[in-house]
Amino acid sequence: MRYTRLIILLVTLVCAGSYAAAQELDARVTINHQQVQGTNTSVFEALEKSLTNLLNDRQWTQYQFNRNERIQCTFAINVKKYDESTGQMNASLTVQSTRPVYNSNYTSTVFSIVDNEFTFEFQPFDQLEFRPDVIDKDLTALIAYYAYIIIGMDLDTMSPEGGTEILQLAKTVCNNAQGLTLSAKGWKPFESDKNRYAIINDYLDSGMAPFRALQYKYYREGLDTMAENVDRGRTAVTEAIEMLKTAKDNKPMSMLPQIWTEYKRDELVGIYQGKGTTKEKESVSTILSSINASQNVHWNKIKK
Repeated sequence: MRYTRLIILLVTLVCAGSYAAAQELDARVTINHQQVQGTNTSVFEALEKSLTNLLNDRQWTQYQFNRNERIQCTFAINVKKYDESTGQMNASLTVQSTRPVYNSNYTSTVFSIVDNEFTFEFQPFDQLEFRPDVIDKDLTALIAYYAYIIIGMDLDTMSPEGGTEILQLAKTVCNNAQGLTLSAKGWKPFESDKNRYAIINDYLDSGMAPFRALQYKYYREGLDTMAENVDRGRTAVTEAIEMLKTAKDNKPMSMLPQIWTEYKRDELVGIYQGKGTTKEKESVSTILSSINASQNVHWNKIKK
């Protein structure tokens, strides 16, 4: 069972190095290049294969993951422009990771983001490697950043703030990548309130501590409990939503709470629609509406 990682995590912290290496990710990479006409498709096939190998074959942390415990994630790249002479690609990247819910066949999204500043260079015979001490390619820096985000957030769902060390690695990649080129986008402060810099810095900000605490409360004490006791699990989810409000109040300009509601929307409606007390559903829908009013048509379903 994947939940043996709770024990493995604690033992590994004490006895680091006593386990054989085991990769953390089970990533699926897809490349959509329909917007690029008249180009040999072999370069996109090579990119897909290279990225898949980098994500799945590299040991990203010191932790032990059994094969069936690997984190399921997807990296969907939509190439908009490609310069064959330089290998430069302008693209968007959609990253998503999921985790299984205990004693069920259901998987829940832990992280999902669309990165529209995905610009990099790649040639068909390039060998993709990532070295934390040498950030020299935008592509490998981008992939490493999201790999660390995925692993760190997944560990946060298994143990309170369990992913801190790994998330700090994502922040280090972000800081070091700012010096790649003057034109590199997505890494610098104040460019955007939801770029790579904003995401990792907000997530590790002390004011957003309730948002990190939410991860364990929502998944481990909420969803994982529902197979055993639906009402107790839903109560924990409600407490997690209240933590979301506290995080938003602490750091009003952070986009993390809103982003979270976007990829948890349908799941939240399913948890409350036709279930729970009127008071509970009113409270949850009010909080979610205050964070992301654009989804009110869905939040109103919670009250039914």
